Parts: sequence; C-alpha cells; structure tokens
Amino acid sequence: MALTPEQQAQVDLQEAMEASRRAHEIVMDKRRARLEAVRLAKETLIENARSKPVDARDVSAADITAFAAALEAHIDA
Repeated sequence: MALTPEQQAQVDLQEAMEASRRAHEIVMDKRRARLEAVRLAKETLIENARSKPVDARDVSAADITAFAAALEAHIDA
C-alpha cells in the first residue's frame, strides 16, 4: 500500500527527528565517557599519590588530562 504524500512527509519528518535524536545521544554518550575518564584518572592518580612521601604527592591538572587521554585512547583502540 502506497503512502499519500502527506503520510510520506510525516514519515520523513519522523525519521529526520529520530536521526537527529540519535546523533545527539551519541554526542552526549561521548561527553559522559570523557567525563568518566577524567574522574577515573583523577581518582587513580590521587590514590597512587598516597603511597608517595608527602612532599612528592603533587597531582596536576595536566597529569589528570594526560592520563584521561591515555585511558580514552586505550578504550577506543
């Protein structure tokens, strides 16, 4: 059974909206994954620093972002 032009337009609109929603979900999932990698990197580096002497426990933002990037690269590989 063929669709009327109005029905086809509605189907096309729904498909476009669904594709846009899926694309947005993918972007948001990637952001959540990056945030989780940063959180995990921070917690890991701070926990590892506890075993060091007090004057050597410095964990910088650069350390966290580098470790988070390494985690993301490992996951994406």
